[in-house]
Amino acid sequence: MTLAERIGALLYLGDYLREKDERLHAYIHRTYHKNKWFTIENQYASIDAICAEFLTEKKLLAWVKTYSISENNSIKNIGLIPAANIPLVWFHDLMCIFISGHKSVVKLSERDSFVLPFFIQKMEEEFPQIKNYFSFPDNIPVDDLDAMIATGSNNSSRYFESYFGHLKNIIRRNRSSIAVLSGNETKEELNALGKDITLYYGLGCRNVSKLYVPKGYDFNPALEALHDYNNVILHDKYKNNYDYQTTILILNKQDYWNSGSIIFTKSESNSSPISVVHYEEYETVEEIQKNLSEKENEIQCIVSNSKLENKTTVPFGQAQSPSLFDYADGVDTMKFLLAL
Repeated sequence: MTLAERIGALLYLGDYLREKDERLHAYIHRTYHKNKWFTIENQYASIDAICAEFLTEKKLLAWVKTYSISENNSIKNIGLIPAANIPLVWFHDLMCIFISGHKSVVKLSERDSFVLPFFIQKMEEEFPQIKNYFSFPDNIPVDDLDAMIATGSNNSSRYFESYFGHLKNIIRRNRSSIAVLSGNETKEELNALGKDITLYYGLGCRNVSKLYVPKGYDFNPALEALHDYNNVILHDKYKNNYDYQTTILILNKQDYWNSGSIIFTKSESNSSPISVVHYEEYETVEEIQKNLSEKENEIQCIVSNSKLENKTTVPFGQAQSPSLFDYADGVDTMKFLLAL
C-alpha cells in the first residue's frame, strides 16, 4: 500500500467509527463482558477521542508531513505488546507502525482483544491489502521480529528487556500524571480536572494521580466541583477500592479530604491507588520546578493553567485527549520506526 492509501484507510475507519453502528456496539459489549473496567461509556469515550484527535484529515496530514516517509522502505516486523489499562490505549502505536509502512505483530491482551482487530477487519472491507500489515499471534515470534514496542509496569519491563533487549526497542515503564494548582482555578477548570482524574476510573498513565497545591490550599471548592463525578462510585470494582482505601486511612489515622468518590491525601508519591489522589504542598514555583525535574522520568503529562519553565502543560480536562504528537514517555515513536 502507498502512504496515501494507508492514510485513506485510517480516514475511512474514522468515518465508520463516527457512525457507531450495531456491529461496533456488539464488539464493545463483548469487551465489557470480558473486562468490567472497560465500560460501554469509557470505550466510546476513547473512540471519540481517537476520531477527534487522530482520524481527521487535517490533523492526520499535518502529522504525516512532519516526517520523511519513503514509499520504498522495506517492511519490517514490529512486535507490539500493548498496555491494557484503558480502552484502545495502544491505537497510537498501531497507527504509527502502519503509517511508517511496517507490519504490526501484536500480542493481544485478554482484557482488550475484540475491538481493535475489528477495526482492522473493517478497513479490510475497503482496503484488502490491509491484511498484510497486521497479525495477532498467540505468541510473539521473537526470531522473526525487527523491533519491539512493549508497555508495562516497572517489574514487567525487566522481563521485556531480558526477552527483547537484543532488538531495537521502545520499552515503557510506570508513569503517572500530575496537576499543578495555583489556587485561582475557576469552578469550570476544577470541574474539568475531575475528568482528568476520573475518566477510565483513573487507570491510565495520563490520569491525574497527584496534585501540587499552594500551602494552606482550601480543598472545598475542588471537592464541590468534583461532585459531578460521583457516579464513578456506582462501579462495583471502583467502590471496593474506595471503601478499602478509606478504611486504611482511618485505621492509620491519616488526614484526608473526601469528595464522596475521590480521596485526597498527602504523599510525596506521584502514583496513587484507585480512588485516591495524592497531594503535596508548595510555597514557591521554584520548589515545583525542582521537584518535577527530579521526577521527570515518572511523569507522563502535567495539567495546569500555570506556565512552568521548560515544561509542556495540558489544559484542564484534556489529559486523556492526546494529539498525534503526544508520544508516550516523550519518545517519538515515528522517528524510531522510520530509522529502522
